[in-house]
Amino acid sequence: MFGEIELEIWGDLACFTRPELKAERVTYDVPTPSALRGILDAIYSRPASFYWQINCIEVLRPIRHFQFVRNEVSQKAGRISFSATDEGIRLQRSTVALRDVHYRVAASLRLREGCTVSAEALYAQARRRIQGGKCYYQPSLGCREFVAYFSESDEKSLPIPEDRDLGLMVYDVFDIRKYSPTGSAAPSISLYHAHMRQGVVTIPPYESAEVLKPEEGTVC
Repeated sequence: MFGEIELEIWGDLACFTRPELKAERVTYDVPTPSALRGILDAIYSRPASFYWQINCIEVLRPIRHFQFVRNEVSQKAGRISFSATDEGIRLQRSTVALRDVHYRVAASLRLREGCTVSAEALYAQARRRIQGGKCYYQPSLGCREFVAYFSESDEKSLPIPEDRDLGLMVYDVFDIRKYSPTGSAAPSISLYHAHMRQGVVTIPPYESAEVLKPEEGTVC
């Protein structure tokens, strides 16, 4: 319908990292609104004209976890390469990720002040890009190596019949209402209490009192 975009997003692995467990990556059970906004931005974005507001997440496959260990580095290599014996640079970290994920996502465009393009034109362009499988860069499911695939929703799959209190989750890491021409917006961490009811997570608007935001003028 006009005024909302629905698409399905899926992939083999996903990791929407809980910030309080950053040393060993542990995923939330469902995507964060900021992760989904990042996927939509990869498909269609005009930051000076609008931002994406995630309205709803439907979980279409059972929530299953997968644990593995991978080698990482704590510094950029630059001009000097690392050897296998470099202590404190090469690290082994455990990751608890999600496997075989599939979501239906509903999102709306929120026009910014001064936008000269009609909402109808923006929605039409977004739908054409989704239908054509076009994106500016490959979207990912939390980590760059976890590729996200997407298509227009056919609304045939039903959400999983499960209720779950997901607790406090990251909503976004910036104030999505603010636009910076340089792309260097100040961080502004927001949270919300997420509930999944019969496989559906309803996302409150960013300006809602349900979204816990820092006081105006503070920097996270």
